[in-house]
Amino acid sequence: MEPQPLRTQTPLAYRGVIATLRPVLARVTRQEWSGGEHLPESGGFIVAGNHISEIDPFMVAHYLVNHGWAPRFLAKSGLFEIPLVGRALHSLGQVPVYRGTRKASDSLRDAADAVAGGDCVVIMPEGTLTREPGMWPMKAKNGVGRLALMTGAPVIPIAQWGVQNLLPPYARRPRGLLSRHAMHVRAGAPVELADLVGRTDSAAATEATERIMTALTEVLAEIRNEEPPAERFVWDGKSRP
Repeated sequence: MEPQPLRTQTPLAYRGVIATLRPVLARVTRQEWSGGEHLPESGGFIVAGNHISEIDPFMVAHYLVNHGWAPRFLAKSGLFEIPLVGRALHSLGQVPVYRGTRKASDSLRDAADAVAGGDCVVIMPEGTLTREPGMWPMKAKNGVGRLALMTGAPVIPIAQWGVQNLLPPYARRPRGLLSRHAMHVRAGAPVELADLVGRTDSAAATEATERIMTALTEVLAEIRNEEPPAERFVWDGKSRP
């Protein structure tokens, strides 16, 4: 598809990254994209994505940028502490996530402010690469549900598949750069949360998160043309598959 003009004010540094990386990604991968009609034409919104490779954000960002949205990602705070990397993330307007600290709520507040300002904010609700043996979405943290209920903004599930062929889970180096692996990225319809918006109790956040993850899994199942597991995988926080 022909790239669409960006709909929001975007830092010059971000535009520079887009101009540099978009041609590279277009050259080393094949874009099998669909569902763009579900993305809002204007106004802030939330994207919930699945997480199977360390370079997932690049593929989701490529999809969104070509549809006119320069996304802001919620990223682990540790990345912001790495020299140069942290400075770059700040200059690109990305949002640090401080898990398990007193500053944890700051991340959601900053993300909510970005959505209120008309930005597209991307969160990968699982918080880490999926440990589900078949690489299906596993049980997520409730941050995405809380953010959705705080803002009342549309939540768009975006599933992607194929990136694991370019950079497998836990791998440090890409493979098959000359093979032009197909990157399947699909947006689904906004998740229905109207009956929960405005509630602040944990039960509502849990329910919102589960609806979002169910929608995300359904979109991924359409891409893969497979049936997902009947029960969502729960990771113990330690072991790998």
